[in-house]
Amino acid sequence: MSAAQNRLNQAALAITMGDAAGIGPEIIVKAFRDAPGALAGCFVAGDLAALRRAVQAVCGGGVGIPVALIESPGQATAVPPRCIPLLQACAPSEPVPWGQVSPAAGKAAADCVVWAARAALRGEIAALVTAPLHKEALAAAGVGFPGHSEMLQAEAALWSGEPVSRMPMRMMLANDELRTVLVSIHVSLRDAIAAVNEPNVLQTLRIAHESVGRAVGRAPRIGVAGLNPHAGEGGLFGREEIESIVPAIQAARAEGIDASGPFAPDTVFMRARARDGAPGEFDVVVAMYHDQGLIPVKYLGVEKGVNVTLGLPLVRTSPDHGTAFDIAGTGKADASSLVQAVRMARAMSGS
Repeated sequence: MSAAQNRLNQAALAITMGDAAGIGPEIIVKAFRDAPGALAGCFVAGDLAALRRAVQAVCGGGVGIPVALIESPGQATAVPPRCIPLLQACAPSEPVPWGQVSPAAGKAAADCVVWAARAALRGEIAALVTAPLHKEALAAAGVGFPGHSEMLQAEAALWSGEPVSRMPMRMMLANDELRTVLVSIHVSLRDAIAAVNEPNVLQTLRIAHESVGRAVGRAPRIGVAGLNPHAGEGGLFGREEIESIVPAIQAARAEGIDASGPFAPDTVFMRARARDGAPGEFDVVVAMYHDQGLIPVKYLGVEKGVNVTLGLPLVRTSPDHGTAFDIAGTGKADASSLVQAVRMARAMSGS
């Protein structure tokens, strides 16, 4: 490969197609059609038949959008605007039924993510943006991971030669008004509470400090949510704040991290929210578990939210919504969050 071609590859950004029974292929088609500037240099890591079916769902009897097969990421830049470059990243197959859990769709979606993750780890692409997966389809396919984050963590660990336990990873959900980073992700609430210990909270603060700091260009102001109502009320409603969260904040501050709290979970997100051009009190909130952190961001608008994987040696973003089986195939899905995810991936990767 020539040096020029290698530079083109490294500047390209892969969008994995997600579960073909859901809205992933449709929002990809809409994004290329409606935001060609934002998607310049992007290509789809997916399946040709699934994407062509999505074109039909979006365009109906109108003018279709051509799909161009490419063999390397760098070829995406030569494809005209509103033409979708696609690299066949999974075994070709007939499209699965819309809106139904399918092991075949789960396997194909996972294969595309693995292909893109390995390309990113090898430095062949700048970043990956992932369309939604369906967790039941992944399980039916025997994939062994509940979602993107865990799959990417395993690939990064394999690439680096480290055990997964030494490849810490966190999820951030972000929009123009609020960022939140989670201590735990896809585990039961019982297990999430058990995960609120000093090492996990401190690791989350370190990852948030480094990753958000790159985004804002300075040490970020981190607000830390408590686990219990009123942040435990001095131990009356639980001791996790006293025994785990406060010691982690103190250790982080000793390392130069601007972390404060723990604050009552029912107010800290409002304090962090930026609005009317004015910044919030914090640049990011560290939340103790999945729903605590995601509900506030999603309430501000799913179409604006972006899911970001932090702590791994690759850049990955994703729309803040699921596969939406109930509207799959209708052409009604909104591509706004996908476009925002592409823009954030570009900003985080510097491409």
